[in-house]
Amino acid sequence: MTMYGDIERVLWTAEEIVARISELGGEISNDFQRFPSPVVLVGVATGAFIFLADIVRNITLPIAVDFIRAESYGSGTKSNGAPIISCDLKLDISGKHVILVEDIVDTGATLSCLISHLKSKGACSVSVCTLLDKPARRRVHFDLIGEGKFYRGFECGDEFVVGYGLDLAEIYRNLPYIGVLKPEKHN
Repeated sequence: MTMYGDIERVLWTAEEIVARISELGGEISNDFQRFPSPVVLVGVATGAFIFLADIVRNITLPIAVDFIRAESYGSGTKSNGAPIISCDLKLDISGKHVILVEDIVDTGATLSCLISHLKSKGACSVSVCTLLDKPARRRVHFDLIGEGKFYRGFECGDEFVVGYGLDLAEIYRNLPYIGVLKPEKHN
């Protein structure tokens, strides 16, 4: 049994992803070099773990890393629209510049919830770095904090995608590319 046969088509190859992450790392390094204290990258678990590992290796500044877990999908393919924070940060981010690292920004509900949470913890700025952005599915507006910026790897159409950390019921995260599942695999 192999998971590769479950993919209808590849949207971004491993090589395209590596190249884009290198560019994002350069942009972040350039934008945050003026701040004296290390930037805190906060990976949104579990989907962002591969992206986070690769983006931190492409940032040339001192950084700290932590994780937060927000859940809104369960085991399905549609967000329930009510994200909850099920595992919080260990680091104190008060007065720090924070970059939320996401696998995908979809409806915006989870991101809005997380930004609000980080603001309540005293972050002086909150930026977002997402591998994929699905603006067509945006339902909730989110405001970045302070001098926050929005970094996007790729704009994604309204398709259910997997690979490179993105999953369906915890499967397919280990694909080295991002692809669209065959309809019979997720309907």
